[in-house]
Amino acid sequence: MAIQKIFLAGRWCEGRGEPMRSTFPADGSLNAELRAADVNDVNEAVEAAERAWRDPQWRGLVPHQRAAVLYRVSDLINQQLETLAQLQTRDNGKPLAETRGLVASAAATARYFAAACEVLEGELPTQRNSEVMTLSQYQPLGVIAAITPWNSPIASEMQKVAPALAAGNAVILKPAEATPLMALKLAELFEQAGLPAGLLSVLPGKGSVIGEALARHPLVKKISFTGGTGTGRHLAHIAAEKLIPTSLELGGKSPTIVLEDADLEQAARGICYGIFSSAGQACIAGSRLFVHRSLYQPLLARLCELAGGLRLGDPRQPGVHMGPLINDKHRQSVAAYVALARQEGGRVLIGGEAPADPQLADGSYYLPTIIDGLSNDARVCQEEIFGPVLVAMPFDDEQQLVAMANDSVYGLAAGIWSRDFPRAMALAEQLETGTVWVNTYKTFSISTPFGGVKQSGLGREKGLHGIKAYMQQKSLYLALTHQVNRWSD
Repeated sequence: MAIQKIFLAGRWCEGRGEPMRSTFPADGSLNAELRAADVNDVNEAVEAAERAWRDPQWRGLVPHQRAAVLYRVSDLINQQLETLAQLQTRDNGKPLAETRGLVASAAATARYFAAACEVLEGELPTQRNSEVMTLSQYQPLGVIAAITPWNSPIASEMQKVAPALAAGNAVILKPAEATPLMALKLAELFEQAGLPAGLLSVLPGKGSVIGEALARHPLVKKISFTGGTGTGRHLAHIAAEKLIPTSLELGGKSPTIVLEDADLEQAARGICYGIFSSAGQACIAGSRLFVHRSLYQPLLARLCELAGGLRLGDPRQPGVHMGPLINDKHRQSVAAYVALARQEGGRVLIGGEAPADPQLADGSYYLPTIIDGLSNDARVCQEEIFGPVLVAMPFDDEQQLVAMANDSVYGLAAGIWSRDFPRAMALAEQLETGTVWVNTYKTFSISTPFGGVKQSGLGREKGLHGIKAYMQQKSLYLALTHQVNRWSD
């Protein structure tokens, strides 16, 4: 098998780092071999990016000309949707039904930020002084370090690359070590779309090497990171030392709330999707379930029925609900949390182990798992498991509910199930999260900002906030008269 090359400042070459392997989580088979980037590659890419974003060939383009590149990328993605979905399924093991949606989302993201680039305006602040007019402009930051996770590669990567380029920056993309292929394919698409050389590099490798070198490089003017809270906190320290902005989309332990007037079937199916789709490998997964005591037993019975009917298997096959976890090391981590739940007094109502099916033995599969009998201060209720594990707890009154839901270091998302919209909206106001869904879950719009509070992150992606996050504001004062300043008389 030929060595997969990396994309460094507009050219395809072998990395100068250690050998890497990309494998299919469903059976461990080889996807690709490549050499990781190293610090020398980082330095070369950043220096080329600094030259490229300052070059009038990019910086001097009017917005609709920059937008044209993103429109072409969107068209290329749509033309190759099935091929790209198949590649992402090989890259991280998600079922094709999910990866098709993620690829379509990436195309829509490129198109949205192309349009945002075209319509983004400065501001003319109101002035009381008739002798001076003020203008507010938005300008690019420079070189952006974009560091992405393995659970939704093409969607996460486009949510950083598209707005950063639309804003006039250059981007160094560091994909997760486990999933380098989609980022490299994205580089190929941008190259085909006519992006000038140097504005995008894709450097696979270890976060402790490539991510660290990028974050600390003096020419990098912003760090945009999606991943674990510990790494995010470390990157925030580096950004603080450099006095540069950072966007951090981190972990979650999202509460899902079922009020006594909820539609039980609607809630059960939404909760099932919210925790078990993507095999629970989502920062927004609804992993803590709070149910009014009057509905607790019937809802748990229905959830167990739904979980028991989910089909695990080869993610390339139609009708599969859950593919494998990303690798066996991660499956062991999920299994250790379930063992901890048992030690803490939890009851495993369904799942709690790897499937017995011998056809799944070569993959990193884990059964959908539902646990009850624990209080919200249990470790499995406080720590992110990042797998198909739901912990259910009853509540009796709303004051108790709000206290439990907010009793977490995280604040990324939440779900509410109720027929009473005024009550649900009032409850949503009290939840300390960046996103709240009512009678739905994991529904997204590229035009709506997304991000977390507390240890779930800083800043927002998507929407017009998403492009301004990669720009810096400048104020201009224009004198409207020829009056001479007589201060020095």
